[in-house]
Amino acid sequence: MTSPRLSRLANDIHGSAILQIAADVRALKSQGAEIVDLTVGDFSSKQFRIPRELEDGIVDALRAGESTYPPSNGLESLRLAVAEFYSRRLGLQFQLPSILIAAGARPAIYATYRALVDPGDRVVFAVPSWNNDSYCDLVGAKPVIVECDASTGFLPTANVLRPIIRDARLLALNSPLNPTGTVFDAEQLAAICDVVLEENARRRAGERPLYVMYDQVYWMITAGGVTHVDPVTLRPAIAPYVIFVDAISKAFAATGLRVGWAAGPADVIKPMADILTHVGAWAPRAEQVATARLLSDHASVDRYVNNMRHEAAARLDAVHDGLTAMQQDGFPVECIRPQGAIYVSGRFALHGMRTPSGELLETDEDVRRYILRAANLAAVPFGAFGVLHDRGGWFRLSIGVVSVAQIEAVFPPLRRALETLVGNEVATRG
Repeated sequence: MTSPRLSRLANDIHGSAILQIAADVRALKSQGAEIVDLTVGDFSSKQFRIPRELEDGIVDALRAGESTYPPSNGLESLRLAVAEFYSRRLGLQFQLPSILIAAGARPAIYATYRALVDPGDRVVFAVPSWNNDSYCDLVGAKPVIVECDASTGFLPTANVLRPIIRDARLLALNSPLNPTGTVFDAEQLAAICDVVLEENARRRAGERPLYVMYDQVYWMITAGGVTHVDPVTLRPAIAPYVIFVDAISKAFAATGLRVGWAAGPADVIKPMADILTHVGAWAPRAEQVATARLLSDHASVDRYVNNMRHEAAARLDAVHDGLTAMQQDGFPVECIRPQGAIYVSGRFALHGMRTPSGELLETDEDVRRYILRAANLAAVPFGAFGVLHDRGGWFRLSIGVVSVAQIEAVFPPLRRALETLVGNEVATRG
């Protein structure tokens, strides 16, 4: 029931499904269970520590008295460092007025929605994806949802988008994709850019354009030789319509330091900065000083990111190889080889089976609870990322807080848990 004490937004907004799952995990851990936690899109400092140069830079900045308000659009030193970093590593050229520093990627995403989208405007995004539905709620936008499947790596295609972006205000894209760990290839993304350019060319003078928010916060974490691509490099003409969102949170395992940025057309970035001025979503000054120093230290960045990719790939491969071996042994599971980020897309096709206690597994939530209790494996169903049906069996498996040994240790109990399901035909048990 709604409360007359609250706003419509407060009544309608929903909390994070991932945090609700995390509460289940904490409850089992408090009872002594050894849970292999593949739920959170975060890092354990025991597995992935932030760069020593970043840590020392923050301490040095604090000792130098860098503890006051930063400029509302970010320290000039960091904005310059971001511009140079993008120029050097991505070939993207941005002037200072086109860069905004924020307290992580989330405020940058919020400011993008707020600066571009009016209540009732159409926002197009694919699912599974992270939190676009909630940002639509926050600004009163009309969500236009494109449900994708494994055949396209859970990413949208130009052919699917072409008929639905007409008169839309914002197209939200993310690569590498949270929650799937899949990546746009150049042909796929270039075709989407062409559709956006065609749509903007169709619009009359004075009509508001269609913008693209390109969330590339995982772009430095790729796997298997995959190369990250971006809209502006592929189609330079789209630059006036693209807002990049990025942060140090993922590539440098620095989720708690809250330093992110947006880069895009200056006439969009300026009101975004004004919006965040009133929200107060500024990255802490000392962290900004240290991040500017880190991004300018190319040898340290290369050393850290190469190790991050190696360590992440080892864990992603452990999840993929374990599930693939089970599939080859006849278990009703499958997996997509990860291409980037810290996620694996795994499928547990257990629907219609019964547990040893007689419980029927009807939904993805039933499956989630079963593998958590029976195998001590915690995962997040794609329903937490906007997927509308709850029987697809696809889950996000996140590797940021576990070791390779912990991942490998979960597969024997997982095999046993699936073997005991009534209705599960396993051809060969390994």
